Amino acid sequence: MRRLGTGTAALVLAGATLIGTAGAAGAATGQADKAAAAACSTGWGSGVKSDADSVTEPLKNIRTGQHTCYDRMVFDITGATGTAGFHVSYVDAFHQDGTGDLIPVSGGAILQIFVNAPSYHPSTGAVVYPGLPGRTLPGVNINGYRTFKDTKYGASLEGQTQVGLGLRAKLPFRVLKSGDQVIVDVAHTW
Repeated sequence: MRRLGTGTAALVLAGATLIGTAGAAGAATGQADKAAAAACSTGWGSGVKSDADSVTEPLKNIRTGQHTCYDRMVFDITGATGTAGFHVSYVDAFHQDGTGDLIPVSGGAILQIFVNAPSYHPSTGAVVYPGLPGRTLPGVNINGYRTFKDTKYGASLEGQTQVGLGLRAKLPFRVLKSGDQVIVDVAHTW
């Protein structure tokens, strides 16, 4: 009888140890999550961001990337001697520049991006970036992204290229210029 009692006590003690360890692991994970959120905090905001600079060199490519705290879209304007400007803002609906046609964009929020560079060669009119109005951006795959949900090409008119970026929600973003690139980062969280 004593052996059964000792064995039972050992099992109860082992179970309590496991529960205590699981609780500590859960607490540690919660602390890690809080630390990661603090490391990702931004002061970016969700207001309009704009820069009037412009270039005559055409937009060559649009590409995206995933980072720890944000998703990124990069507009490459290879060969630009200056830096391209931009106008980036949230919109309720995405309308093609020039025609005003509604272009559906999936997601909980839409970020409209104008980059002050044409997607065609200004002197010849030859297409350089092959975007088609209302279609997904060529060569851009955002499957599995945390924030990006959809991309749509709007238009290239009067030296500007327009893109609609569907997001999970209205989140803070920033716009950077680096050499011949315009970079749009959208945070994963507030």
